[in-house]
Amino acid sequence: MSDKKASNQMWGGRFASGPAAIMEAINASISFDRKLYAQDIRGSIAHSEMLAQTGIISTADQEKIAHGLNTILAEIEAGTFEFSTRLEDIHMNVEARLAELIGPAAGRLHTARSRNDQVAVDLRLWVKDECFRVAEALKGLITAFLERAEEHAATVMPGFTHMQAAQPVTFGHHCMAYVEMFSRDLSRVRDAIERMDESPLGAAALAGTSFPIDRHQTAKALGFREPMRNSLDSVSDRDFALEFLGLAAICATHLSRLAEEIIIWSTPQFGFVRLSDSFSTGSSIMPQKKNPDAAELVRGKTGRVTGHLVGLLTVMKGMPLTYGKDMQEDKESVFDAAETLDLMLAAMTGMVRDMTVNAAAMKKASGAGYSTATDLADWLVRALGLPFREAHHVTGRAVALAEEKKIGLDRLPLEGLQSIHPGITADVFSVLAVQNSVKSRTSFGGTAPSEVRKQIRYWKKHIAKA
Repeated sequence: MSDKKASNQMWGGRFASGPAAIMEAINASISFDRKLYAQDIRGSIAHSEMLAQTGIISTADQEKIAHGLNTILAEIEAGTFEFSTRLEDIHMNVEARLAELIGPAAGRLHTARSRNDQVAVDLRLWVKDECFRVAEALKGLITAFLERAEEHAATVMPGFTHMQAAQPVTFGHHCMAYVEMFSRDLSRVRDAIERMDESPLGAAALAGTSFPIDRHQTAKALGFREPMRNSLDSVSDRDFALEFLGLAAICATHLSRLAEEIIIWSTPQFGFVRLSDSFSTGSSIMPQKKNPDAAELVRGKTGRVTGHLVGLLTVMKGMPLTYGKDMQEDKESVFDAAETLDLMLAAMTGMVRDMTVNAAAMKKASGAGYSTATDLADWLVRALGLPFREAHHVTGRAVALAEEKKIGLDRLPLEGLQSIHPGITADVFSVLAVQNSVKSRTSFGGTAPSEVRKQIRYWKKHIAKA
């Protein structure tokens, strides 16, 4: 057996050239970091302008560099640029093409710069841009919920704890809970942007540079608030990526909770909502089925986003300062999580806007499970002055009586209630009706329609300014 044949068998059929091919395959990142092309070119143009401004390179060379980079940008966007795995990454692919276009002047671009600070600024720019996209998507989802909440501020439905009917609420109030939830996601995005708004460009490999560069100029040109203040941290920090994955995982979890409710509500057993055909599918064998596949996929994709967060946390946990090739694993996680979250937000916004609400089914279910029992206990405290624990006990006996007679609390005869406590009067029935229960919850943030409308007005103004 020849040495070449033995080598091929050792390394496996996929790697015909042996160890060199394996190294190329594991080392190259161009298959995914090409997504950074716009940020890479933007950063390079800003760097070249600074080099010319500080006299490190000539204006003539800078103009050639800028022209060449813009030509490359046009080629990539037109789909005519040829990416090569032999050139490893987006930075080297762009630089090699730049040399073909403008000759020796291309070699001056990398003065006072390393791929370490270059990739850090590229990814930071990309994540920052993505945060702005997520913020707009969240505002769209919040607006959709505000519209449904306004429409159903007085639509009664059961509120649940432990997935058991607990107290009646309104569907508008339920929608506003998601407004609060997704507004926190929006605030996390805004906070993350603020923290990542610093430029690592100019830190070079890790120690800074002896060239008289102006890092404040490049930071401003790239839309950052200021440059990062420590060159070691500049090239080694991936907190911005972790924070993006963290906020994405929290947001995805919120979307999954909403998806779960939509799935439950759309079952015939509940019948609270009906999804439009745009977000449902049929069954290949059961013609009566209408499956909430879009909601199920949102629920399922949450694990994918959370997995990316755990993956990058694991990569970074053993990284000494400063840069290590392990960090190459950051990009696929961030890119896929971003794409997944964008899709989840778009799908959920569409479902919320398009779904049909069955107010009659919600109202019918709102009285199930003796949901106004707490209202009875509160009435006993207010009207009869009973300690709440005694009122709780009296109410429990009333519920037991209603269960025995298989009727609702509001259908119990007055004599039956008085047999439990003689002080009960006919006034008690004013609080046992579901609609009255809901109207009475006027505390700040409560489910009373009047309070729900106050919160809607507040959030409409708040989101308009966000």
